[in-house]
Amino acid sequence: MSIRSRLLICAAPFALAGCAAGLGSAPPVTAGQAAPISASERQQGTQARDQIVSEYGGVYQNARVDAMARRVGQRIAVQSGLSSDPGSFTVTVLDTPVNNAFATPGGYVYVTRGLMALMNDEAELAGVLGHEVAHVAARHSQKRQTASQTNSVLGALGQVLVGAVTGNSRLGQYLGQGIGTGAQLATLGYSRSQEAQADNLGVKYLKSAGYDTGALASVLDDLARQDALDQQLSGNTRSVPEWASTHPDSADRVRAALTEAQQIGGTTLPRDRDAYLSAIDGMLYGDNPDNGIIDGRDFLHPKLRIAFTVPQGFTMSNSAQAVTIKGPNTQAMFSTAAYSGNLQNYVGKVLQDLGVSSGTSAPVQRTTINGIPAAYAQTRANTQSGQVDVTVFAYETSANQAYHFVVLTPAGQGLGAAGSMVQSFRRLSAQQAAAIKPKYVRVVTVQSGDTPASLAARMAFTDHKLDRFLALNGMSANATLQAGQKVKIVTR
Repeated sequence: MSIRSRLLICAAPFALAGCAAGLGSAPPVTAGQAAPISASERQQGTQARDQIVSEYGGVYQNARVDAMARRVGQRIAVQSGLSSDPGSFTVTVLDTPVNNAFATPGGYVYVTRGLMALMNDEAELAGVLGHEVAHVAARHSQKRQTASQTNSVLGALGQVLVGAVTGNSRLGQYLGQGIGTGAQLATLGYSRSQEAQADNLGVKYLKSAGYDTGALASVLDDLARQDALDQQLSGNTRSVPEWASTHPDSADRVRAALTEAQQIGGTTLPRDRDAYLSAIDGMLYGDNPDNGIIDGRDFLHPKLRIAFTVPQGFTMSNSAQAVTIKGPNTQAMFSTAAYSGNLQNYVGKVLQDLGVSSGTSAPVQRTTINGIPAAYAQTRANTQSGQVDVTVFAYETSANQAYHFVVLTPAGQGLGAAGSMVQSFRRLSAQQAAAIKPKYVRVVTVQSGDTPASLAARMAFTDHKLDRFLALNGMSANATLQAGQKVKIVTR
């Protein structure tokens, strides 16, 4: 989390599950025959670019990674028919550990360094970017924007807690902009048919670009494996059944992509693994300490010298604007705002920004948390899904700096399980802050006698080293290694 204003951007994430704009059938689109990029689409993409780059932590500054992403992205994008000129497509690597990729109208294609670390060859990168370009080629975003006019942007907050806020549009806007940023964008996703169509087109683009057509299926499988590990690490192993999601089940999606690849052929085309691994060797992995890091259940910010801990079963996502937090029956955001030196006024201003009038909230109360002056207030808001409790909990770390949580829970629950989280806010000592070091992807050559377990022991983690190694390399638990093979590890 860095100190920036909140933004709301429109970009559809490359994801396995999420909310969708609709369930109607996607009209046919022929690979390579998309309508050319229009002037208005180019303008739309250009206008969105600054917001997207800011939201995702800026452009990742690494010449080799940038060159790889640009070359592969342009090679796959021209297969769509949007333009035959590779220079018409601007491919950007975003400086965030979130596993994501997306494209916007106008020839703008984005991929995060987090997702690039997870992929294992050029073909997988091409498959992901081809899928996203296909959404643009099929003009899915226009259909999504039309649907968004009649759907709440608060879908990113979850069905249990919020919907469109009744009679309180400012609260809805704030939550949509604040908690729905970063990894969980406050936007509507694509429908099942649109996702399936983008997968289908992406596989065809792979073949025409000369890449292994099975690469999209393999990267979808890698993402599913990483998602399962993330759930295990967070203690949140609850899964959403396929019928509860408007996106295809990940296993079904992998099978469909592989079937399409086998039908059109090209599964023996190049993967270009060595070139890809050479490009990402030394790439930053995980959070950039300059913006704070997530370490298990801890959020640690060495520059700001602050930290907090979420309860077991909660998950966090760190964006440029805020840390978003999800847990059972709980949504929360940790952020900051301008501070004039009066903590009670600060809490009141946050509530005001939420659209809450002073007459509907409890009085601001003062307390001390781990030696830090704090203040809090709670109110209740109406949503389409029912009433929710909204708590603002703020801390003064200096005469001109304060931070706060906004916590949403079902009405009557108050802070609920988030109580321990707001109590955990603390300062980091200079020694603790100095001990927080960045991690990097390192590509190593397997030596005779090396095993997944022996290589995993070199990973810069304190837990689940083997699981992390296998997920990072797209390997199963019974994987065997051969001398001379190149694999990824994560070191400091």
